[in-house]
Amino acid sequence: MYLHFYERILGSLIQDPTFALPFWNWDHEDGMAIAEMFKDPESPLFDGLRNVHHLPSNKPLDLRWDRVTEDKPFERIRDDNYARVYELMVSGAQRRLEFFGPKYRAGDPPPAGGGGTSERLHNMAHLWTGGHNQQFGEDMGNFYSAGRDPIFYVHHCNVDRLWNVWKTIGGFRFDFDDYDYLNTSFLFYDENSDLIKIKVKDVLDPQALGLEYEDRPIPWRNSRPVPTAANAARTATAAAFGGPITSPSAFPLVLEKVTTVMVPRPKKGRTAKEKSAASEILVVEGIELEGDKVVQFEVVINDDPDNPSGPSNSEFAGSFLNIPHVHGNNGHNKFVTGLRMDITELLEDIGAENDDQIQVTLVPKKSDGPVTIGGLKIEYSS
Repeated sequence: MYLHFYERILGSLIQDPTFALPFWNWDHEDGMAIAEMFKDPESPLFDGLRNVHHLPSNKPLDLRWDRVTEDKPFERIRDDNYARVYELMVSGAQRRLEFFGPKYRAGDPPPAGGGGTSERLHNMAHLWTGGHNQQFGEDMGNFYSAGRDPIFYVHHCNVDRLWNVWKTIGGFRFDFDDYDYLNTSFLFYDENSDLIKIKVKDVLDPQALGLEYEDRPIPWRNSRPVPTAANAARTATAAAFGGPITSPSAFPLVLEKVTTVMVPRPKKGRTAKEKSAASEILVVEGIELEGDKVVQFEVVINDDPDNPSGPSNSEFAGSFLNIPHVHGNNGHNKFVTGLRMDITELLEDIGAENDDQIQVTLVPKKSDGPVTIGGLKIEYSS
């Protein structure tokens, strides 16, 4: 909705009703770097608060950026990016609840499961683009200020495009039909300064808004991760992957170091029919943190805790990243959220479908504040 009215206003200002915003095609290797049009200091598209280390044309957006490493080879970033998009669009987003996140109605507390994969898909571009030397990561690195950077709009155009692509992959990938969702309304000013009420159901079909996305190759569609040698060779017998094991009774705990825990599986050896009826979800619950802090950690399954895998390996289950969205005197507001990861395909790939339990390792990355983990469990999403 925001982009729709923004686009109409810009078209009106330049007297071109056919004007369309471009999208930042960061899910393809040709579009991962920041476009040249945003780098001219004399251009209104320039923002001096971007991370200067990420402006060169040979610096692709790194969807696994740890806020430390800046010298990864392009090919490694590209391959990991494709694997991450595959995880967040395909294997980890087989159902709408996982793509969009749990229901969130007015008056409810924030959903315990956190946002969906569509939110996680979108977050890193904010952190990576934002100013690394700004107190709150301005502009792109903080939600309160992100809209000040023109690149915000082309980034979100791509997020909307990927929402549209997601619905074409098939299976159970379609929008919610909940009445409250469809009829939730928002107010925006249009190009004539008139206040317009618009509902969710009005924007689910891009063509109804006069939108059509340029066709682009989607190489990540065939970027299914592969298991490490240890899992590729293993039998159905449960394997030990090293490292000290933390007792479930230790939770909640502050995640200060690599932490490994055994998580029981309520069901094992599920049939294809059972998998089609319900996805197996690993839930990290009770994630407590301060809203004005960058917090991030990764999750791997049946992997070496001393050398955890990255997105290109099947053992990589997903990651958590909090983008600051408050500032100044509004900071230090603690909130509790969660992380849901569809591991149905992952368990197939690492040969763990018949295991009674899985070894889950939480790998903290550079964060600006503490994060407490309430616990881990397996549930099923139909």
